[in-house]
This record gives sequence, structure tokens and C-alpha cells, in this order.
Amino acid sequence: MQPLMTYSTISHTTDSSSSRFLKNLFSFIGLCILLLSFSAQAQLKVTTTTGMIADLVQNIGGRYIEVTSLMGSGVDPHLYKATQGDLRRLSRADIILYNGLHLEGKMQDIFEKMARKKPVFAVSSLIPSTQLLQHGHFPDPHIWFDLSLWQQAGQRVLQILQQQDQKNKQAYADNAQLYLAEMQQLHQWIKTQVLSIPPAQRILITAHDAFGYFGRAYGMQVEGLQGISTASEFGLQDIKQLKDLIVKNNIKAVFVESSVSPRFIQSLVAGVKAEGHNLSIGGELYSDAMGQTGTPTGHYFGMVKHNVKTIVDALKSTKPQP
Repeated sequence: MQPLMTYSTISHTTDSSSSRFLKNLFSFIGLCILLLSFSAQAQLKVTTTTGMIADLVQNIGGRYIEVTSLMGSGVDPHLYKATQGDLRRLSRADIILYNGLHLEGKMQDIFEKMARKKPVFAVSSLIPSTQLLQHGHFPDPHIWFDLSLWQQAGQRVLQILQQQDQKNKQAYADNAQLYLAEMQQLHQWIKTQVLSIPPAQRILITAHDAFGYFGRAYGMQVEGLQGISTASEFGLQDIKQLKDLIVKNNIKAVFVESSVSPRFIQSLVAGVKAEGHNLSIGGELYSDAMGQTGTPTGHYFGMVKHNVKTIVDALKSTKPQP
């Protein structure tokens, strides 16, 4: 005959079951925390110089990477000097990506030193030299303004991520296929938009010569008050040549840039007006840096669309902008 279970026996049995349940629950929670921690640690840490590269990397890398950009909105990469904080971010990165073509000229020594310890790549390295614009002894580094060239930079980013993280190789390929297809669509949209500007008005004048690739790809004459680098200087003869060009072609608008002081373009406008020609500033373009994070121009596609709309609206107009 089985003995009757007393209250204490039942209580002990219940306590044992509760104890096992709690142990299993805590083990499960601990396992989840461990997996989440491992997942976070497994992300590739990629540090880039410009926001345009960071945007490219983020769209191709997706959730498998953690991206940090050294240069934010309004920052001029031609003149940029790395801070101590930048050096710490570079030292913690698994991969370092920069534009190349002397865009980040003051950081070249840093890249060479870092390359002895970790993967450091220029995203421009797949672009054949025959496709690059030359200014004297130096190539034009502003390749992101020709979206067909920037697609090649995207292919280089894909190649690098797949080499460094082969287990997520297919995910990177899928992301790149979608993103680069969108970029190709945007490339075609720009061509259509520029065609809406009267041919005689397809002359783009900006603070420095950052839009050479844009002009070549989309059919515009481009002139910059400064050269391809904001570190270059310009003289009275440069200003006179631009004034003559503006008057001869009856140009109604010129453009300032977000990462370059507007005072030189403002002086050009004032000088042309003093000679009786009606000229205005057509708007602000994003050249060497994107807009503020969280805004439409804080993304590469948004920056490009803003620039094209600003240029087209100003140059299509038969009246000067207010």
C-alpha cells in the first residue's frame, strides 16, 4: 500500500519543481544573453573617412557591420587632420576604408601606418586610371558625383567585406545587388533631369572644382573658383575669366557648397552685379560632405537628389533666384 502524501511532501515536491523551472529559466536567459553578446561582437567594425563611404558600406554590409565615419556634415576632407579620438577609432576598427586619390591628403601617413596592422583599403582602387579625370599631376578624387564610378566603388566595398567576413558573403552580395540597382536608376534619373535645362544654361559654377565627374557624366560644363582641392588658391585672373564666362553665356545662378566658405562665391556675385549683370546664388550644394544625420541629405541618395534638384531649378529659371 502506497503511503499517503503529506502536506510537507507535496510542498517539497512543488519546491523541487519550481527550483528546476527557475534553473532552466535562468539557463535559457543566460544562453540568450550569451547569443546576443556573441552576435554583437561578431559585427565587423568598419571605420570610414567620409559619410559617402559610410553610407555605401552600411547599405552593403547591413546588420553584419558597425560603421563609424570620421568626417561629419560640413567637414572638408581636403583639409582634415585626424584628432586623437579619430586615431582611437581607427585603432579599434577591424577594417579602415578611405576614398583615396589624395582626397584625404593629410591622413595618408596614418593609413600607411595602420595598414601594417589591419586591413586598410581605398574604395577607388578598382577604377581604371583611364576613367579618372586628371588635374595636373593629380587625379580628381570626387568620384561619387558620377554614379557609374561610385558603383565601382560599391563593388570594391562588396569585395572587401566578402574577403574579411566570408560567412556572410551571400548576404553582402544580395544587399549590394539591390543597392547598386537603385543607384543605376538614380544615375538614369539625373540624365533626364539635366536634359530639362536649356543647353546654353548647362554651365555649373561652384566654389571649388568638385563636380567635374558630374559634368562629364551628365553633360554639363563645370567651372570652379578654386581647383579640385580647397587648399588651392585662385587669383584675380581666375575671377575675371569666370565673370567673362557668366556675362557671355548670360548665366543667372552660381552655387555655394556646404563644406566650403561661401564668401568667395558671394564676392563673385557682387562683382558681376556691379558690372550690370544680374546674377544670384542658386542654392547650396553638398560636395565633399553630406548633410546632417537624420535629414534627407544625410544619406547619399538624398544628397545627390538635393544637388540635382537645386541645380536644375536654378538653371532652368529664366529669372534670377531671390
